Amino acid sequence: MAMQQRQIDPRIAGLFSGDRFWSLAALGLLWLLYAFVFYEVYPYTSTPEVTWALAIGGGLVLLFNTASIFAMVAHLSEDRHEIYGLDLHYLDLAQKQSSK
Repeated sequence: MAMQQRQIDPRIAGLFSGDRFWSLAALGLLWLLYAFVFYEVYPYTSTPEVTWALAIGGGLVLLFNTASIFAMVAHLSEDRHEIYGLDLHYLDLAQKQSSK
């Protein structure tokens, strides 16, 4: 019964949806910032080797950050009831305590 009630709690879906949105928004902003910085620095690179080093280094940073964000979102998706359920339990408990 408790597991069935946790599955239909719209607060869990809302919390997960918000976390997923802001994680992906931050990732998009990171990509835009890296593109902007590369665009601004590109005219000052003296040789093609420096340009390639910057592009490869920045690409690796973006690759690993993108992979970590997607792994985090996947983990949150799989365990959302345990992660957000515990937060909501203590939030409900605190609200019950404060209303007394």
